[in-house]
Amino acid sequence: MNELCRVLIVDDEILVRQGIKYVLDWEREGFQIVGEASNGQEALGALHTLKPHILITDIVMPVMDGEELTRIVKRDYPAMEVIVLSSFSEFDYVRSTFQNGVADYILKPRLAAGALLQVLQKTRDRIPALQAKPAFKEQRQSPESLLSRLISGYELQAEDAGFLAQQFPHGQFCFLGCGYAGTLPHGEQPAEPPFRTAIAEALSRRLPGMVQLLIPAAGQNRLLLINLEAAQWGEAVLALQELARTYAGNEPGLRFSLSRAFGGISGAAAVYQDSYLKLQQYRFYFPGEVLLVHDELPPLAAEPPKFNLGQFTEQLKRLQLEEAFAELRRHVAELRSYYDNDVFQYKSFLGNIIFNVTNQFGHIKALEDEKYDLFRSIDEAPHAEAAAGLLDAFLDRVMEESFLAAPAAGSHANMKKLLEYIEEHYAEPLSLTELARHFHFNPSYLSSLFTAHNQEGFKEHLNTVRTDRAAELLRAGEAPISEISSMVGYGDHSYFCKVFKKYTGLSPSGYRRQFYGQE
Repeated sequence: MNELCRVLIVDDEILVRQGIKYVLDWEREGFQIVGEASNGQEALGALHTLKPHILITDIVMPVMDGEELTRIVKRDYPAMEVIVLSSFSEFDYVRSTFQNGVADYILKPRLAAGALLQVLQKTRDRIPALQAKPAFKEQRQSPESLLSRLISGYELQAEDAGFLAQQFPHGQFCFLGCGYAGTLPHGEQPAEPPFRTAIAEALSRRLPGMVQLLIPAAGQNRLLLINLEAAQWGEAVLALQELARTYAGNEPGLRFSLSRAFGGISGAAAVYQDSYLKLQQYRFYFPGEVLLVHDELPPLAAEPPKFNLGQFTEQLKRLQLEEAFAELRRHVAELRSYYDNDVFQYKSFLGNIIFNVTNQFGHIKALEDEKYDLFRSIDEAPHAEAAAGLLDAFLDRVMEESFLAAPAAGSHANMKKLLEYIEEHYAEPLSLTELARHFHFNPSYLSSLFTAHNQEGFKEHLNTVRTDRAAELLRAGEAPISEISSMVGYGDHSYFCKVFKKYTGLSPSGYRRQFYGQE
């Protein structure tokens, strides 16, 4: 039997993964996509199970980037080939991956079917295990591959649609998802969810004649399409509830999601989008539910009103912290109860609050030093309660630090004016000499005064203000990165990138991609 060349796609953007999956007719070209991952850590967890011949990986990703992934793969799986995806701005990173044995690279702006196929074929020719195989012959796509295309919104040819429909003898369908919640200690990866063994067998015993089809899904998640008689639906839910209770004790991290039922394979795409993927989002607000059933969700609370950020900011300026933080915590609790709230929006709200608070208390260096680590922790929070807990701890820290940093009697009255002037004119070519001239100070005296009252020098403070403003513009996602440097006062774009990475640990493009889902 001819062997397909197995491919694993690794990219933090689902649209990029979808584009790669459907730019080629993979199986007819002799390749098979065996899975997806949204970062390097997910990919490493899937390698032993999926055993791909080729990895197609992005460079800039959260948790573990493509550079580190490539290094580990070539160390632990030397026969596995790696193809890197990059943009023009990331080419310096691509060069470093070639030192670790990357086979080739593809520029995202030029990701066309012909170019991708050419790189894949050239890379496949490097794999000794595939060289002894006879030339691959064109064949019909598998039911799994056809269903994967269907639920992603691609229209099937009439012949393929008819072939897929023939695989299912019963009139009712549903999707069952299974995966692990959170991460294990010390970076360990969980085992593959036992779909092919205990779960599948248990369902088959309880539901005779039921048809199950395993669909490739991202990361550690596994997705089944279940086809059964309408009269078996109640029994199916009971069987899954019993399985969930069993696994809650034996494997406490395992989670199940059951979509609403639907009739006819043609409805698979709509139910996948409107029911199954919604359940995956809702799970962020129901971390303790082992089995989440679409038809048994609690009534949805009213959508919370918009948070009054203006009033909150005014309370911060007046140091009315207890009142401000009490109202903020009440609002976050409402957001957690509204489980239809987009996860990205929930995390973005928490990040924006932290950004505004640290901006207001910029003179407290401890808060400034920790805010970007806090952004990352919130972005990686596995559920709403964990993210809210991070915010709570931050607010407690602000209360403590603001009390300790209260200005002593006789502190320099002009310091506030200096800081306000920098806040208003940061986009101009400011220097210590110009600031001293404006306020009629000796530059040396001003430098000492600034450091004494701010725990950092003038230049460091100006870079902090500019970096914060640049981060805000990157978060807004409207201005091109090439223009942001001049908007915040840097005439040299490369110097801006260097300063931004020094203060945040990320390049501007990496910051935008990691925290706000944009290139």
